[in-house]
Amino acid sequence: MSWLRALKGTARSGLTVERARLEPLAALRAAVGLALVIGAGLALLGPGAAASSAFGAFMAAIATFQQSWRPRPVLALASGLTLAVSTFVGYLVGASHTGLFLALLAAWTLVAGLLWAAGPTAGIIASGNVAVMLVTVTLPTSVAQAAGHAAMIAAGGVVQALLIVFFPVRRWGAQRDALADALAAEADYARRLRQDPVAPFDPAPLMRARAAATVTARQARRRPAELHGARGLAERIRPVLASLADPAVGGPGEGPGRDRVRELLAAAGDVLDAAAHAIRSGEPVRLPAPSPAVLKSPDTADLLTGAPLRAARRLAALLDDVLETARPGSGRTAAPGESMLRPTLPAMVPVVLTAVRAELRPGSPILRHAVRVTAVACAGYVIGQALPFGHGYWAPMASVMIMRPDFSQTYARAVARFGGTLVGVAVATGIVQVAQPGMYLSGFLAVVSAWLMYTLMRTGYAVAQLFVSAYVVFLLGMGGVRWDQTVPDRVALTLVGGVLAMIGYALYPAWETPRLRTRLADWIAAGGRYAAAVLDQYADPAGARRADVREALLAARDARIAWQEALDRAAGEPVRHRGLSHAAADGAGDALAAMGRCAMLLEAHVPDRGQAPVPGAADLAEALRTATGAGAKAVRERRVPQWDEVRAVLADWGAPGQGVLRGAAPQLLDSLDEVSEALRP
Repeated sequence: MSWLRALKGTARSGLTVERARLEPLAALRAAVGLALVIGAGLALLGPGAAASSAFGAFMAAIATFQQSWRPRPVLALASGLTLAVSTFVGYLVGASHTGLFLALLAAWTLVAGLLWAAGPTAGIIASGNVAVMLVTVTLPTSVAQAAGHAAMIAAGGVVQALLIVFFPVRRWGAQRDALADALAAEADYARRLRQDPVAPFDPAPLMRARAAATVTARQARRRPAELHGARGLAERIRPVLASLADPAVGGPGEGPGRDRVRELLAAAGDVLDAAAHAIRSGEPVRLPAPSPAVLKSPDTADLLTGAPLRAARRLAALLDDVLETARPGSGRTAAPGESMLRPTLPAMVPVVLTAVRAELRPGSPILRHAVRVTAVACAGYVIGQALPFGHGYWAPMASVMIMRPDFSQTYARAVARFGGTLVGVAVATGIVQVAQPGMYLSGFLAVVSAWLMYTLMRTGYAVAQLFVSAYVVFLLGMGGVRWDQTVPDRVALTLVGGVLAMIGYALYPAWETPRLRTRLADWIAAGGRYAAAVLDQYADPAGARRADVREALLAARDARIAWQEALDRAAGEPVRHRGLSHAAADGAGDALAAMGRCAMLLEAHVPDRGQAPVPGAADLAEALRTATGAGAKAVRERRVPQWDEVRAVLADWGAPGQGVLRGAAPQLLDSLDEVSEALRP
């Protein structure tokens, strides 16, 4: 993609307004918290302290809207307290010497950039705190005032946390949505299998549900019963659906047996949708009348035999368990020891340090982002101070808020921030000129702007920035700063910060395109390990560990998602494919997804521990491990992978395997051959 096309694409993306699910009650709660903080600050301490506390409450509320499974009060407290510390330390350093403050800004920004290694939520909160710190350090005029402002900022975070505790909005809503989305995705999968027995399935909803099900010990004691257990059932239903639909190992390709398979799949889709709706809303399950009768029809045994019949009965039993789990108030709440536990924030410190240390290597995109945003923020601060404007901190603040580890987001946010700022300050200026608001009316208008931002922030960065700009104009106006003292400076310096961010990425990029082969190789190796782990169950039903299959499956899913995310990021980069064209990437990805599906079909029919080992399974498992490991190395070295070991094992079998292996094993080899064909020059 050329630079011109890439810039057009990112500009269009940045200014796009998306339809998104809004959270008006949560936004109203956040705005009420902001109003309480501003009102108390104005009444007791004056406009300067009110502005500081308002920034603390504002950023704490933004933290609670991030995509995180941690309790929202914890996020609000973490944001408010870290911003308070940053403000106090920043004032102490900045009041004595500009050079020292620049060094502190560099250190703070570098740490914030590295915190992206711990995940986007940590990166966003850290970046936001650095940006807002640039504003809040200018408000106090003494050390005592700085301590007071820091205390007010922390109080803003505490107020938002207390409001979440005492006025919860849709308890466990994010976790309910994640689990319901997983069940709804499987319902859609069941319906697609009726028309296409080898339809693909994106595991992302299941992975999101797993992340949502990982809770703190406190959450585990309070989690509703309907959120405990359904995810595990959803994981077990997916391979049963695939094995029932696939003609190679499941129902017949045509005739009455195939018609019954389609009826079962349609009924499964209805049941899963009903369970998803019940879990999402917390209401009783309402089932379409025909579905249970179809799933438990006695004449299924007349139309299906062997593996398809076992899959049909297994499906009915699993769906019964899903319905039982989805009923509100049914079952029991899991004890902490029975749950997947998330460490507390203090316990996360060594985990985060390990993740950051792992990124301190040449070529790390996180390290490059940290260095890049540090250099741009420092340059923006120096330029902002040198330009004949007031409020020179707006340039580095804009840069820090704009920059992200990947190209598309950085450039899209730069365009969106400038466009939103231009419109926001224009609207706010018009209101100020017409209404001539005083201190309290300015505070009220700031709260209204923040409420609109909280409500609409998921519709796009440009929309959010529009209301953020208005919020800042009204908030500074609350302290007596005239609009003509802020608006021209903010617009000009936001443009400077955006341009610096774009130049910084262009000069020191972290392109995803050259790393695509590595991501693909990781998926090949992980997919091979998963298939081999499943085959180990056939080779030694009594001794093989079932947990090995689960661990390999999760690793393969992580590799697949990493590949897909990298592919999406690379699609908007102005970089040549460097040996992996779009067609090759799509073909190899489809083939590896098919290989994973074959392994999943085998997993659905793993023999019981009392059964005899399946001849040839051990040889095929070892061949897969060896071949996919060598194939991953070949992909990294820009060679076409070969699968001679797997081909030789299947040739030695004569007849292709035993039982389910008869249908699935050749499909594994076909998928690997398709990977090679896609990568062939």
